[in-house]
Amino acid sequence: MTDPKHQAQLELEAATFRRLLAHLDERKDVQNIDLMILAGFCRNCLSKWYKAAADEQGHDIDYDTARERVYGMTYDDWKNNHQIAATPEQLAAMEKANQA
Repeated sequence: MTDPKHQAQLELEAATFRRLLAHLDERKDVQNIDLMILAGFCRNCLSKWYKAAADEQGHDIDYDTARERVYGMTYDDWKNNHQIAATPEQLAAMEKANQA
């Protein structure tokens, strides 16, 4: 039997993750490079973490499926409809952030 406090924590964490994904979905204007510069992670990172968690728990989820869960669409659809080319300023900021 699952400890009720542990179950409540899992449910809260799952709800928080769903809210994070919904927030990112509402903010398609925020590019992954912007997230990387400011926070050190992006939608692709979340996809990798999602896949890693699935692997740890023995679920057969590939990276593309994890990306689709995070992006709410295929990665190709995301790139074609929402991703814009990084500016020289963004690339410089990313390089600086990676050196820190």
